[in-house]
Amino acid sequence: MNSDSSVFERATGSTPLVVSFPHVGTEVPEDIAATLTEDGRRVADTDWHVDQLYSFVRDTGPAWLRARYSRYVIDLNRPPDDTTLYPGQTTTGLCPDVTFDGRPIYAGEAPTGQAVDRRREQYWRPYHVALGELIDAARQRHGYAVLLDAHSIRSVVPRLFAGRLPDVNVGTNDGKSCANSLSAKIMAVLAAQSTFSHVLNGRFKGGFITRQYGNPSQRVHAVQLELAQSAYMNESGFLYDADRARPLRQVLQTVVAALLAFRPEGA
Repeated sequence: MNSDSSVFERATGSTPLVVSFPHVGTEVPEDIAATLTEDGRRVADTDWHVDQLYSFVRDTGPAWLRARYSRYVIDLNRPPDDTTLYPGQTTTGLCPDVTFDGRPIYAGEAPTGQAVDRRREQYWRPYHVALGELIDAARQRHGYAVLLDAHSIRSVVPRLFAGRLPDVNVGTNDGKSCANSLSAKIMAVLAAQSTFSHVLNGRFKGGFITRQYGNPSQRVHAVQLELAQSAYMNESGFLYDADRARPLRQVLQTVVAALLAFRPEGA
């Protein structure tokens, strides 16, 4: 069953798999948009077209949750207290004030204090309540849940990482967010193809969602997939390239099939 709110769109599923799209939203409320720079209004750091890449999940039974609002409003994959996820490394915050390239998002002062609190209650909290409900429903129905947190980023962002990012970046919080047998299944799929480079727990080990919800002892296994946008789109123009995306979609279909086939020990 599909349902939505002002903050998200979602569908309940019939399998243990839940797919989260926290950074695909492009909407910005008018009062916030009025305070942004031109760079801020472009919402360039969106995970462009990731939900389109995974559109096949709508026909295969997983639950899914899709954010409506831009990460520039509030980042759904950051801790509510804005604790850094990667100590010692440049990263972005709960209400980012600069783009990935370091350009100002706000024409004036960035939000602080009560303004951040309001955004947390209005946008961040409803998404996480809905995500928790979908995970709990899958776990109650099947005895366990598998969470795929789906992301993408430009392949070259010098401020955030050196060099060119691998095409497929699998994050399991260094093995803490899912059973090793699950990450092994994913890496076996990636090793069986030669088109896309890949890495496990490289620069992207999983954000707040993967770390918060992934808890094998509680029968929830979470994985983040961070894709290099050059693998499926025109990075400079934000345009989806169906021909370029087709091979990646095929790999992602195989990955999702592996997630659906996963059975934790004792399940």
